[in-house]
Amino acid sequence: MLLARMQFAFTISFHFFFPAFTIGLASYLMVLEGLWLRTGKQLYLDLFKYWVKIFAIVFAMGVVSGIVMSYQFGTNWSVFSDVAGPVIGPLMAYEVLTAFFLEAGFLGVMLFGMNKVGKKLHFAATCMVALGTFVSAFWILSVNSWMQTPVGFEMGANGQFLPGPSWWDIVFNPSFPYRLVHTVMAAYLTTAFVVGGVGAWHLLKDRTNAHARKMFTMAMWMAALVTPLQIFAGDLHGLNTLEHQPQKVMAMEGHFDSHPDGAPLILFGIPDSEEKTVRYAIQIPRLSSLILKHDLDAPMDGLDTIPDDEEPPVGMVFWSFRIMVGIGFAMLGIGLWSLVARWRGRLYDWSLLHKAAIVMAPSGFIAVLAGWITTEVGRQPYVIYGLLRTADAASPLDAPAVAASLLAFIVVYFTVFGIGIWYILRLMGKAPHTGEVGAKRGDSGPIRTAGLTPGPTQSPGHEETLPAEKKDI
Repeated sequence: MLLARMQFAFTISFHFFFPAFTIGLASYLMVLEGLWLRTGKQLYLDLFKYWVKIFAIVFAMGVVSGIVMSYQFGTNWSVFSDVAGPVIGPLMAYEVLTAFFLEAGFLGVMLFGMNKVGKKLHFAATCMVALGTFVSAFWILSVNSWMQTPVGFEMGANGQFLPGPSWWDIVFNPSFPYRLVHTVMAAYLTTAFVVGGVGAWHLLKDRTNAHARKMFTMAMWMAALVTPLQIFAGDLHGLNTLEHQPQKVMAMEGHFDSHPDGAPLILFGIPDSEEKTVRYAIQIPRLSSLILKHDLDAPMDGLDTIPDDEEPPVGMVFWSFRIMVGIGFAMLGIGLWSLVARWRGRLYDWSLLHKAAIVMAPSGFIAVLAGWITTEVGRQPYVIYGLLRTADAASPLDAPAVAASLLAFIVVYFTVFGIGIWYILRLMGKAPHTGEVGAKRGDSGPIRTAGLTPGPTQSPGHEETLPAEKKDI
């Protein structure tokens, strides 16, 4: 079971990086193309073509990693698939039939149809891809949220979870709205800080680069405006979690003991689950009660009210939560710093701000991964909270079989996705310029991008030239 959990954690950690980027990047591409159509400025079109190449690669890696991950439901978690399938299966099928088909149907037009269809139709395709990424997040987060706060089901005679009279109760379960808002805004911030980091990188090389300036200013507006909203949404999500999954919040806060007269906010420390204490704790008295119950003297239950076999792993949840929150406030700091830079007229020449933005470029990925660990590990020992234990959901497999597949995943993932990420960074390292060439498809089919050897029907810096018979067709 431990190896199966490690395999799922490893594959979903890799997978989560890509949707967290594509959700925000698809919307960014939609904004760029909309601004180009509205203003007619070539700069927006150049930025669209610059980022659409990166989107194509990230989207492809997300699809591949997602398909591989889903097979584990049948291989390593067959009991879970059997008992929860009547509820989980249709929701995941809806994701394929709506979001994935929407994305796949319009992706080719967005990537390769700039000069083959009208401007409005191409923009509609870009909007549909952006919508598809959001709808995908909608269904997947509905599935995950139902596992966190299961409602609207009936128990079958064979122990299966069967849908009740209303699917809406299942889809819009108690934690879903908070999780959806928090995760989607996290994806937007992840993209914003990547775009801001790339813009800052090129500003350090050339402060007059208009494309880098536009990328950086748009990203910093997102950081300044969306980060406070994300912190507020996270607070609401935390209050919802306290209501429905109190032991998860106890682990996040490091509260081994109950506090009848107000609980302290433990900033840092080393949780010791055996001794039921947080060693070397640095804490602020009663602040946790104020944050979670808006009352300094509000009593707070601790893990001493929870049976030992139902406690989540406190150490991992405690630290992953702090990493997520710490990065969130660091993002807020960058956003406020950028506002000061705007006010002082130094947004494009404050090199220290640019270097900080480069350091923060991967911060969104770290934050979403830390948030996922907090959510999933904090749910333990249950896979369906309070109803199905993780130990009872695993397939009856021998450890060597799971270990072999885990090792194969590690080797293949680091090789394939490592090369993909290296190539993405290489594309980002090239400064955007006027006349940027977008994603191209040669006669043989593979995507061709600017800077590579031109294909037989492509010349550098020019649009694709088709033979006469193809033009007629």
